[in-house]
Amino acid sequence: MDSVAFQDAVMTGLATDGGLLLPERLPDVRDRLSAWRDLSYSELAFEVIRLFATDIPDADLRTLVDKSYDSFRHPEVSPSVAVGDLYILELFHGPTLAFKDVALQLLGNLFAYILEQRGGCLNILGATSGDTGSAAIHGVRGKKNINIFVMHPAGRTSPIQEQQMTSVLDENVFNLAVEGTFDDCQSIMKTTFADLPFKQMHSLGAVNSVNWARVLAQMVYYFYATFDVQKRSGAAAVRFSVPTGNFGDILAGYLAQQMGLPIEQLVLATNENDILTRFFHTGVYGKAAVVPSISPSMDIQVASNFERYLFYQMDQDGDRVRAAMKQFSQEGRLEISVDESGVVDPLFIAGRGATAETLEVIKRYEEQFDYLLDPHTAVGVWVAEQHPASVPTICLATAHPAKFTQTMEQAIDRSVHHPILDALDGVPTRCDSIANDRDLVQQYLVEHI
Repeated sequence: MDSVAFQDAVMTGLATDGGLLLPERLPDVRDRLSAWRDLSYSELAFEVIRLFATDIPDADLRTLVDKSYDSFRHPEVSPSVAVGDLYILELFHGPTLAFKDVALQLLGNLFAYILEQRGGCLNILGATSGDTGSAAIHGVRGKKNINIFVMHPAGRTSPIQEQQMTSVLDENVFNLAVEGTFDDCQSIMKTTFADLPFKQMHSLGAVNSVNWARVLAQMVYYFYATFDVQKRSGAAAVRFSVPTGNFGDILAGYLAQQMGLPIEQLVLATNENDILTRFFHTGVYGKAAVVPSISPSMDIQVASNFERYLFYQMDQDGDRVRAAMKQFSQEGRLEISVDESGVVDPLFIAGRGATAETLEVIKRYEEQFDYLLDPHTAVGVWVAEQHPASVPTICLATAHPAKFTQTMEQAIDRSVHHPILDALDGVPTRCDSIANDRDLVQQYLVEHI
């Protein structure tokens, strides 16, 4: 397809052929790293994002970035905390206590800015396994000329995650509990966007990490954390351990490394839903049934951002990627070649942390370090511990532990609270249940736009 400008990429979400958008080239920023090292988070975000958002004037972009991160409760936005032998990158200081806020506060402001420039309206269709929904809703709630429709798998998010979404009663917010898994929700979303007449007629936009701006915003905290830990440790390089289900968060780290950030290794951590771990061990990307777990945001067996990674693995050959994804759609399986040692990509180490390991890590870190890990972060810590390294390890903390009260009680025998979440107790909610059916979802959109 033809290239598109950054603002068009933000508004369209998916490409017109149903694929995912990527920049035409990744800039090499190695000669800028020293100048960026001491910038504040907002200053650094501006410098990184402006390399790609070339159709937004610098003054406007700086205002958008500053506005997006003013809402965070920590002055560093995403601080790194030394805990034992690791650094924990705390990404939960935004409005909904999850890493998704880092990107979705910016994306909501980008939507509003572009609509103000161009006019018109935007109807956002999203799918969530837990945290994306509330972060997206809080990024656009009450904004003029924007409606948001968020699908979540009924009964498969934590109760607090569901309450964070459904307690937002603004007129432009619609929550849909789909009778199925997150993969079902994601499939409905992607096939709806692939229906180009419907997408164009109803001005659909995307907030999931299929939207390039989401991944771009997440790249910033890899730069910020690397600089911070390098200054504190004196290390020339670092590695990151990333709990992941949809491959978006770790893709941001991969792209930052490709731009020249000194990341020696990316540790990919999955729970029982381990399609990505199996791929990096074997080169085979094969679907399996989704297993409900205590880290529900990772209960995914079809990682939407994986095809972006395939693009680079397949020598940036879009035709090969299309053929591979078509095969996966038809057969539930695709395979790429591995080197003689059986390694798919030497940058990646992959591992899995199941329920028992997750609970053990949460309890041990609370007892030894008086530090609470949420169940997703604990998966990343567990897998990192299984693969010691000579460089500092930064583990991404993707959500506040208070969002998973039942799991925390199971792990440490007490509940964990946060005032933002405590304030939700007993508040009214609004949500509509719907069958796992694309046509019914599209009908719902038409009736409520």
